[in-house]
Amino acid sequence: MKLMVFDVGGTEIKYSVMDETLARNESGSVPTPMTSREDFFEVLRGIYEPHKGEVEGIAMSLPGFIDSENGFCRGGGALRYNHGKEVAKPLSDLTGCPVHIANDGKCAALAELRDGALKGCQNASVFIIGTGVGGGLIIDGRILNGKHFTAGEFSFMRVSNADWDDPGTTSGIVCSTTGLLDLNRRYNNFSWDPLLNGKQFFDKVAAGDHGAKVVLDKFCKQVAMQITNLTILLDLEKVAVGGGISKQPILIETIRKHVDEMYDNPGPYFDPGLPKPEVVPCRYGSEANQVGAYYYYQMAK
Repeated sequence: MKLMVFDVGGTEIKYSVMDETLARNESGSVPTPMTSREDFFEVLRGIYEPHKGEVEGIAMSLPGFIDSENGFCRGGGALRYNHGKEVAKPLSDLTGCPVHIANDGKCAALAELRDGALKGCQNASVFIIGTGVGGGLIIDGRILNGKHFTAGEFSFMRVSNADWDDPGTTSGIVCSTTGLLDLNRRYNNFSWDPLLNGKQFFDKVAAGDHGAKVVLDKFCKQVAMQITNLTILLDLEKVAVGGGISKQPILIETIRKHVDEMYDNPGPYFDPGLPKPEVVPCRYGSEANQVGAYYYYQMAK
């Protein structure tokens, strides 16, 4: 079965034609329209159109609080124009083929649980570092959706009460690529540089830039704190880190270092019997969302 698979993010839409072996063809990416739903659907239709004769349907991973069964966005995430609206049916009407949608973090979790880094786990999580922080929780061997479809929305967790009115520095978004670049901006005391992206930042780290290495260390400590809190709350065995920047080995190494330090130097209010999670990269890396979207489509048939 071939499907048109979309991974919709806050910055770009990645796509491919995927078959049952998970082989991807005709892959590419385009900027995510931030203007309107009409523009959003038109971009998707334009990508699908050349392949309509070879695919059975459309499987889509996207941000927000997604009611997969009804194809509905209870919350649009980075795509505010989808808030409180149907997505699957309008796209199906536009393209003339079946459409299934699912939350991006939960797609990644399903991919890694099915045959990836979290295979065989009872309690585990993915931690997807992108424009926001995608999360997918596995509890008792199953993906946790939650009554309101908001389980695993790590971007909205508060990590500090130091400045409650500034969620950009006190919410889980600090653990995103957006948060990393903002931390770099604040550390260097310069205005926002729209040309700086995750790859360019890690190029600076690889070149030995002192400031970039300090920023990376601070960032990874924030991520490690989130992972530690999730583990204490949910008794996690593993946390698989994904997203574009997870391809950088130094990211995983530095997160592990800080998780180890938190358990090795626990202080008086930390019981040594608490479990320490294994921090691993997602097997599917930045492609986990596409793979999970394919699996969700299969399950819905």
